[in-house]
Amino acid sequence: ARMSFDSTAFGVVALAAYKPDWDLFLAQLRSIQSQTHSRFLCLISADGGFASVRDFVARELGDDDRFRVIGFPDRLGFFGNFERVLQHVPAEAKWVALSDQDDHWYPDKLEMLIPHLNDVSMVAAQARVVRRPGNDIVAESTQRRNVPLGSLMAQNQVTGCLSVFRTEVLDLALPFPRLETIAQVHDHWLAVCAMTADGVLVVSDVVQDYVQHSGNVLGEVGSRKGIAGSLGHVAAMSRKFHGSANPLAMLRTANDLSFGWRRAMADALRVRAAGGAPELDGGVRAFESGHGWAPTYRVLADGFRRGDIAAPCLLEFVAGVPVELFSRGKRATS
Repeated sequence: ARMSFDSTAFGVVALAAYKPDWDLFLAQLRSIQSQTHSRFLCLISADGGFASVRDFVARELGDDDRFRVIGFPDRLGFFGNFERVLQHVPAEAKWVALSDQDDHWYPDKLEMLIPHLNDVSMVAAQARVVRRPGNDIVAESTQRRNVPLGSLMAQNQVTGCLSVFRTEVLDLALPFPRLETIAQVHDHWLAVCAMTADGVLVVSDVVQDYVQHSGNVLGEVGSRKGIAGSLGHVAAMSRKFHGSANPLAMLRTANDLSFGWRRAMADALRVRAAGGAPELDGGVRAFESGHGWAPTYRVLADGFRRGDIAAPCLLEFVAGVPVELFSRGKRATS
């Protein structure tokens, strides 16, 4: 039977917390608490510092039993922490909304987005980008767009904190595929999974403030960087994950950031996704292990021509080609 997604549909707000700024965290919790769609469990996964997060929530929201803090002794980072909180979503939940610890939701966010799940597996909206401290408005909208699967795999259009999805997406998404670098991103993987089910809809509604501050792991401002910013980003990632920013390390990092993560997603989809819908097959074939270059070129060129793939993203793929060719040759001769 088809589920009905309306104001009576019970779901989970999955919030990943790590050493939160307590003022921003409280503002976010209050904005979730004030949602006009009120049938939810807010599951807060503390990635370390469990006692302080639990005590803070109990002190500030103690009389609201919709908020529950879970904690674990090991720190996993944001990717693993989102995976962990999603593994604790109760079976009776019909939908899941991802939440960061430091944004501000508008009161009707859930009420506006959840009904779209009658038609698609995931809906994602826009945010106003605000810089703290100072409340400066960086952008009135995040300008995300609807794209086909191949373009979505190449460049993510879904920010986790702006998305709501049907719980059954987790049947395909868990456990997350792994590529132990900053390139592995939870919302990108969830969006790709939702796209292979009943699709993703990106709407133009602005449903929250997306708060930028010095502690952001992946910020909105950085995600729309120019070409010079792209090179700086690759150099910083090279130092962090390969211990150097020499040209070889940067080429390896560019491959991680481009082909590496898409290969991890495509290989997982090839194994897990039922059926062979043409769009699924096209998106997976462009990036899976042993992919031919013709489908890869077609997806990247078409996406760039339509404006679905930005120049800095395309540049990371170009920079990732030498390592892709080299590793392909090594696999062929081993």
